[in-house]
Amino acid sequence: MLFVRHGSHDRLGQVLCGRMDGVGLSEAGRRESRALARRLAGRAITAIYCSPLQRARETAEIIAEASGLNPVRDEAINEIDFGDWTGARFKDLDGQPAWDRWNVARGQHRPPNGESMLELQLRVSRRMESLINEHRDQTIVAVCHGDVIRAALAHALGLSLDRHDRFDIAPAALSVIVGGDWGLKVHSINEVADDSDVD
Repeated sequence: MLFVRHGSHDRLGQVLCGRMDGVGLSEAGRRESRALARRLAGRAITAIYCSPLQRARETAEIIAEASGLNPVRDEAINEIDFGDWTGARFKDLDGQPAWDRWNVARGQHRPPNGESMLELQLRVSRRMESLINEHRDQTIVAVCHGDVIRAALAHALGLSLDRHDRFDIAPAALSVIVGGDWGLKVHSINEVADDSDVD
């Protein structure tokens, strides 16, 4: 299972977009996604799943162009629900006690009126295992979000969610989890394609 974070958007690093509508790829994000699509073009991909959010759909569509597949929207790999924090600027969240607690111990806290990291991990790990069973001996792509990928990696590695920040998941980066009757194995984390020569 090839987990792909969506490409960059214009609010990246400034706004906690979460499940906001209308957040599409920036030109840099389209360039990153084309570079990744070129890198994946030689792989025998049998299915592409994506978060329903615009930035993930656009990334999936760019990857799909090279494979001839139609991306399937999948709510189970949607971004975490940040509740009241959705749309907030990071500079406004910094120093708030609930925000600080969330970032230090994500396994124990949740965004106000939002989804906990554990709830995210449960839905993502269940879906990951069902997709691996459904696509045995096949390669599939899941285009989603940084925290979704961190939750999947922590599940596969048996790590605490409080260690989420030990995984750097860049825009349009690839992380690979392989599964079978024997369990899950992480093959790679945060591989970024070179976009320097992509139009």
